[in-house]
Parts: sequence; C-alpha cells; structure tokens
Amino acid sequence: MSDNTSSQIDVDAAPSGTGCADCEASGGWWVHLRRCAACGHVGCCDTSPSQHATHHATDTGHRFVQSFEPGEDWFFDYQTKEFAEGPELAEPTSRPDAQSVPGPDGRVPANWAELIHR
Repeated sequence: MSDNTSSQIDVDAAPSGTGCADCEASGGWWVHLRRCAACGHVGCCDTSPSQHATHHATDTGHRFVQSFEPGEDWFFDYQTKEFAEGPELAEPTSRPDAQSVPGPDGRVPANWAELIHR
C-alpha cells in the first residue's frame, strides 16, 4: 500500500470481537467475516444477508478490510474495488477455527443458502 493509504490502517487496532459486531447486536447471522483495517470493526461479508462490513466502510469512510477467516490474509480496498496487500494487523487475525461457518452456531436458519447474496 502506498504512503497515502497507510493512514487508513491501524496495525494496533484489535478486532471488535470474534463475530460480526452488528449481527451480534441484532441477533443476526453471517457467512464470512471482514475486519476493518482502520478501527478493527468486524463485520459480515457481502454474501451475508446484512452486508455489515460494506455498510461500515460506507458509513465511516474506512476503505480497507482484511479477511477475518482462518488462513486468509488478503485486504480489499472499497475505494478502488480491488484486492490489496497490507501489513500484519494485531492479533487475533481471524475468527476462532472452531466457530461455525456460517455462524454463529444456533442462529443460522436451516434455509440459509436461500437467503445469501450471490
């Protein structure tokens, strides 16, 4: 990332939790998780019914997210709509391996595959 985008990333910002902060607050569920590189807010991906990560980026102007899935370290830039490289963020760098996908366990409807965005 270039110097002019580095102000959008705080490598010390801890993630807001192990699941989508907004889905947790509303009793919703998610497919995959994305972590805001500026503030650590964990939101759900655009396949998820509520698309909270994108809403967070739109509402705050925080343009970079990193996957919050185990084994993934890619960044996405909402401004350019492109994948990007980025620095290592503060731990933890993903949801717990044992956490269900979709999740969280117990709130995912049986017909979840019919409810996602493709």
